Amino acid sequence: MIRHFLDYISIERKYSPRTVEAYRDDLRDFCRYIGFPELQVSEEQIRGVGEDDIKGWMLYMVDEQHQSPRSVKRRLSALRSFYKWALRLKKVSRDVTAKILSPKADKPLPVFFRNEEMEAVERNYELHVSKEECDADDAFETLRDSLIIEVLYQTGMRQAEMLGLQDDDWDLTQGQVRIFGKRRKERVVPIGNGLIARVKEYMAARDEVTGDDDAAAQRTFFVKKNRSGEIVPMTKNTLYNIVRTRMGEVSSLKKHSPHVLRHTFATAMLDNGADIRSIQELLGHASLSTTQVYTHTTFEQIKRVYMATHPRAKQVNDGKNKKNE
Repeated sequence: MIRHFLDYISIERKYSPRTVEAYRDDLRDFCRYIGFPELQVSEEQIRGVGEDDIKGWMLYMVDEQHQSPRSVKRRLSALRSFYKWALRLKKVSRDVTAKILSPKADKPLPVFFRNEEMEAVERNYELHVSKEECDADDAFETLRDSLIIEVLYQTGMRQAEMLGLQDDDWDLTQGQVRIFGKRRKERVVPIGNGLIARVKEYMAARDEVTGDDDAAAQRTFFVKKNRSGEIVPMTKNTLYNIVRTRMGEVSSLKKHSPHVLRHTFATAMLDNGADIRSIQELLGHASLSTTQVYTHTTFEQIKRVYMATHPRAKQVNDGKNKKNE
């Protein structure tokens, strides 16, 4: 019966040989699990399959074969197509796959910098500013670049939000910064004394570099010098390159971007006891589900620590490792 289905999708539906082969492999695996002869399945045997058999097959793929949710979903899709074909030809009285929920495909967890890496980038800054040979421009850029890292890490703002910062958005007396997010939605994020001092230091250095006659540039908080030596607002590429360079010096991650620092902010807050709704407000997420991805990140981290340190878990892991040796 399954062979007839494979002929149907190959000849009538004109599926590619590669697709037909994939369907064959998926249905063969199902037959092996149920205990049927491979692909030699009668109509009576197919009618005897129930929802519990299919659910058991799915669990078997996850627990025993260590298949990803994406692979399980693909194999289940092949079985669905087979049952739809069989139902249309009245070889079965019902489609037992109709009420089976497909597993959600894997979503990549957000990557983040470790606390040691954030400490290391701060040490690099302190080491750099301690050098007496730094000229004025170099000293300003070092101060600015360090502040960019700190603002992203301590506020969780987006790259575009940072580029839009104005001097008036900082309320250093109250210890807070006003951020305009997507669709100009406004939120206020508190800042600590250390960041306040760093902001004041940067503003003084920037005003000295730009001069009183460059009011337009001063209205934009973060600035740079272009190739002509003019002071202009910070650009997206420059901001990205600053983060990539500074974090690339201390991190082994493949990706070093402003958004990874946003992930780092959220993960650090969650790891240190912040509730998920507070993090949602600080990040400016419209939906709580968007913020909840960080709970999965933290759980995976907790799981790794548990498996590496709990005596019972260590016994299980050590036993597996010895078997693999």
